[in-house]
Amino acid sequence: MSAHIVQISISNGGVPKRGIFSAEVTETGIVGDAQRDLEVHGGPMRALCIYSLEQLLALQREGHPIYPGSIGENVLTVGLDLGGAVEGDRIVLGDVEAEVTGYAAPCSNIADSFHEAAFTRISNKVNPGWSRLYLRILRAGIINVGDRVTLLPRPA
Repeated sequence: MSAHIVQISISNGGVPKRGIFSAEVTETGIVGDAQRDLEVHGGPMRALCIYSLEQLLALQREGHPIYPGSIGENVLTVGLDLGGAVEGDRIVLGDVEAEVTGYAAPCSNIADSFHEAAFTRISNKVNPGWSRLYLRILRAGIINVGDRVTLLPRPA
């Protein structure tokens, strides 16, 4: 099975984000998605927030009440190991090409998605490989649920 987009999520600001089937992605993110705190979310270097279904399901098995969109991710993928991605990696999502710019630090706004409010479970500092990833957009376009997702090989 190839890696693909399972869910695209947006909100008027905050969490949870609701699922949609298709989205226009610009250099500043998904059209129709908003962030409450632009000091730590959004903007060109944090245009998209991405997470994997595999990570989400593993957290559910640990007893966390997390679900798609509940931790503020814009794109949920399946079939791609995002835990090993690092800054500078490039990811193609449908028509869109993006670059990993860093790890999304968790905050108390997503505490309801974790047993005993243990939102640091997805902190890259506490649990490397479990963080959501921020992406900047290199090529804007349209993404759809079901679109292929590819992690491009790192340059030599």
